[in-house]
Amino acid sequence: MISTDAWVLRAGPVGTAQQEATLTRETLSLREPADHEALVEPLTGSWEANMDHALARSPVDICRQRGESAVIIGNSGLVRVLRPARSAPSPPQGTVCMLLPFGVRDPHGYVVRVHGYDAPGSYGLLARRIPLSAELLLPLPTDTPFPPERWAPALRYFTAWDNWHVAHRCWRAQMGDDDPAGHLVFGWGGGVALAALELARRAGFRTAMTAGTDARVALLRARGISPVDRRDYPHLAYHAASDRDRDGQRESEHAFLEKIAQLSDGRGVSILLDNIGGPLHEVTMRALARQGVITTCGWKAGMNLPVVRATECQSRHLHVHTHGWRFEESPAIRDYQERTGWIADVAHQHIHDFDDVPQLAREYAQGRVDDYYPLYQVNPL
Repeated sequence: MISTDAWVLRAGPVGTAQQEATLTRETLSLREPADHEALVEPLTGSWEANMDHALARSPVDICRQRGESAVIIGNSGLVRVLRPARSAPSPPQGTVCMLLPFGVRDPHGYVVRVHGYDAPGSYGLLARRIPLSAELLLPLPTDTPFPPERWAPALRYFTAWDNWHVAHRCWRAQMGDDDPAGHLVFGWGGGVALAALELARRAGFRTAMTAGTDARVALLRARGISPVDRRDYPHLAYHAASDRDRDGQRESEHAFLEKIAQLSDGRGVSILLDNIGGPLHEVTMRALARQGVITTCGWKAGMNLPVVRATECQSRHLHVHTHGWRFEESPAIRDYQERTGWIADVAHQHIHDFDDVPQLAREYAQGRVDDYYPLYQVNPL
C-alpha cells in the first residue's frame, strides 16, 4: 500500500438534502500501482470549476455517484514520475508531465468520465503521491523556455482549443469566406474563454470579454482583447424576483447591448463563448448576431436553459456543446502551445501552499479569486 498525505472529499449523509462539503486533511492508504500505472508525485495543480461543483455537491455528490466513501479530486496540473509503469510505455523517472484527465473515453477519444472527478477509482492531484495510468502522462516539451507552472492550467487551454475549433468551423459553415475582421467574438469571462479568445484574435476576429476588476481589465487590454467592465452593468444577470429588480436588469441589459453594438458595428456577437449560462442566458441570446454561434463547454451558473426554437431557426443560430477534447490530439495541442506561446501567463500570481487548499476552495466559491488560473502547490517543482 501507498501512504499519502491528501485533502479528501467525503460522501454526504444519506437521506438528507445536499449539503456543501469541506475538504479534510487525512493520511490515506492507496493501492500500489498496477502494471500499466506509474507512481507519481503531484506538483502544481490548477483549481477547476468541477472541483467547486464537487464541494458544492452540485449537480451530484460525486462520492455517491462513484460508490466511494472518500474521493481525492483534482484533474488539472503537473506531476513528476517517481516510478515508471512496469509493463506499458511510460515516461522515465523524474519526467515532469501534464495530467490528461481521461478517466473513461468513448471510441472516438472524447472524455466520458473525468479522472480526479467522476471517474470511479481515480486519484486526483490533492495528494502527495498517487498511482496514475501511464497513458495519461503527457511530458512537457524538452528544453521548453516556459517555466513549468505555466503548463499547469493545461486542461483549460486544451478544452478551449477543442471548443474554439468546433465553434469556428460551425460559423464558417454558414459564413463562407467572410472576413473575420468585421465580426466580434465575445466571452463572458474565465480562463477557458480567455484562452479561446486568444485563438479568435489570432484568427483575425474582433474580440471582447467581460472583467470585473481593474487588474483583469488591464490584462485583457494588454492582450489585445477589448475589456467590457461588468461593473458598468451591475444588474445584468437576470433572477426571477421583484419588478424593481427586473427594471434594473432591463436598464443594465440595454446599456450592455449598446456596448456590443458599438464593438460589432451593429451586427451583434458572431461567436459567443458562454460557460456561465443561468442568469446570463437571456442577454446572451439577445446579443447574438444572425448566423451567430453560441458555444459552451461549461455550465458554471446553470445547466438548464430555455430556448425558443422558432426564433433560433429563423435567426440561423447554431448551438455548440463540447466537453474536453480528443485524447489523441493532446500532443499536437501541447506542441502548438510550445511553438506559438499560446500558454497561461502566471508569472506574477500567488500560488497557494498545500496547507492553504481549503482557503483557495472558499475564495473560489465566493468569487474572490482574481487570477484566471488559480494554482496550488502539492510538492516542490
